[in-house]
Order: sequence, then structure tokens, then C-alpha cells
Amino acid sequence: MPELPEVQTIVNDLNKKVVGRRIVGVWFDWPKMLKDPLDQQKNKIAHKHVAIFEKVIKGKKILKVVRRAKNILIYLSGDFLLLIHLKMTGHLLIGKWKVVGKKTIPLEPKEVVEDPYNQYIHLIFYLDPVRSRSPQGGRSHSLKARAASNGVDDGAMLALSDLRKFAKALLGTKEQIENLPEIKNLGPEPLDPSFKFAEFVKLIKSERRKIKQVLMDPEVIAGIGNIYSDDILWAAKIHPFKPANKLGNQELGSLYKAIRKVLEKALKLRGTSYSDYRDTSGKEGGYADYRLVYQREDEPCRRCKTAIVRVKLGGRSAHFCPKCQKL
Repeated sequence: MPELPEVQTIVNDLNKKVVGRRIVGVWFDWPKMLKDPLDQQKNKIAHKHVAIFEKVIKGKKILKVVRRAKNILIYLSGDFLLLIHLKMTGHLLIGKWKVVGKKTIPLEPKEVVEDPYNQYIHLIFYLDPVRSRSPQGGRSHSLKARAASNGVDDGAMLALSDLRKFAKALLGTKEQIENLPEIKNLGPEPLDPSFKFAEFVKLIKSERRKIKQVLMDPEVIAGIGNIYSDDILWAAKIHPFKPANKLGNQELGSLYKAIRKVLEKALKLRGTSYSDYRDTSGKEGGYADYRLVYQREDEPCRRCKTAIVRVKLGGRSAHFCPKCQKL
């Protein structure tokens, strides 16, 4: 599942490439992906909601894109908000596709065309072409030039590729989406400058659960998943099974610093493409080669050369060094 660095990479790309453009149409082949924000639990396809989705989103201008935990929030004109959650295998792409019936044929860019992980297109937003205006019209050619430099050309599309079809898109008013429990109940953002050490200590000390479980709970700290919780705990020399409220002051300080260090490095490297994650150009992230312990079972620890072990914790895997991270 894409975690904070992957989702933030996509959000950064979208802010550069699609903000200011209008959505002129939408295509999809999996209506269940278009969830009703007021009733996401419906098992049957809500045909009325799907029709409303298509009607409302057409003509809306993309104003800004924000990440909240693992959610992508696309603010639209008319006080509307589109929430996209990539779930396990989803990622957003910017390119061009030809739609023939229910089949999508990738046209560009090269990575989207050639990489099989980019071939599971189930949702496309058609964007208005970037047109330059004459100086008399009050607008120069700079917008088109800037768009071209960002890899966006006339006729660009924003598409969602999702192998397992678990991703979802919710369209509602800004008030509706921002007040959904899955947004409203989120914890603080770990890379937000306002997230200070004192608040972090208070959150961790109030938890009796194992520290890895706490790090992965978005209602405690938003956006950290399985990959980065493993690497963060290794960097801080903390066993994943240690109860959060049993961490000492030195451990808490190390953990707080490790969260920022690991996430910032992963963000700089544009995320982890251990499996199917790709950025908006269809390219892999670069953090996979720098993983500290995640999916490195039986490999030597980078500090002490002890073999990394993998254990199950709450249905998920935890990777750690049994010598460096003692319980």
C-alpha cells in the first residue's frame, strides 16, 4: 500500500502538473470505485450516485491538491472536494490513453506504455487542453511552456491504475469530505513542523499497544505504514513488540528523530516501488534500494551483521534485528 512518501510524491506532482486545469470528462469501468461519501458501505452499485459523480465533476477546476495521511484531497471549484485513496495497489498517472470500449490503450509517456504495473486503468479524468493566449488577452505563452516543462501537454489525462481494484474516489462538498470520520479522526502529520516532540511523547505514552502497531495507526500518527514503521524502529533501535508506554525518554527522542529522517529520505527518493507503486509519470520510486530492514529477512543487519528476522504482528509482518532491537 502506498504510504506517506508515495502519496506525498503523487500530491507534489499533481500540484505541479494539473492545478489550474478543468476536468472536462470522466471515464471508468469499475463503478464500485466511485463511492458515495455519505454511504460508503453499500454493496450494490449506487447508479444514482455514479450519475451525479459524472455530472458534478465535469467542468470543475482543480484548485489545489493536499495529502492527509494516505488520502489524496483534490480541491475543486464550486466548493467541491474529491478524495482518492489508493488502497493496496493504486497509483495516479498523468499521460494519454485511447479508450476502445472497456479497454484502455496507453499512448504516452514511455513508462506508462511499457510498464505492466501501469496497465490497470479503471478511472480517467479528461483535462482541458493548455492553450496560450495572446498578450492582448491578458495571458502569455508561459502557461503552455510551464506545462510542457512539467511533462503535461494538450489533451493530458489523469488516470488511476489499480491492479486489485480496491481504490476509491469520493466526490462531495468540501464540508462533507473534510468531516468524514476517516479524515476528521486522523492524528497529526509526522512531517508537519507543528508536530512537536512534546505532543509526540504524549501520544506515545498514552498507548499500551506494541509500538509498531501504534506507529501504523493513522488516528495516532497519520501516514506511516508497514514499510516505514519497520525502518523507523530499526533506525531508533527499538523492538517492534515493545509496549509504547514503556519507552524511555532516550528511546522516544530517537524514535521522534527516526520518523522524520526515514520519511524525509523516502520522500526525497520519491517513495518505495517494492511492488507496484509508480509516480505520476509511471516511474518507480528510489527508496527500495535503501530499505533498512523491510523485506530483508535473513539479510545481515547494516549495524551488527546479525540476520534480520520477520515475525507476524496483528496480521502484518515486522522485520527487525534481534541484536540491535532487543525487547
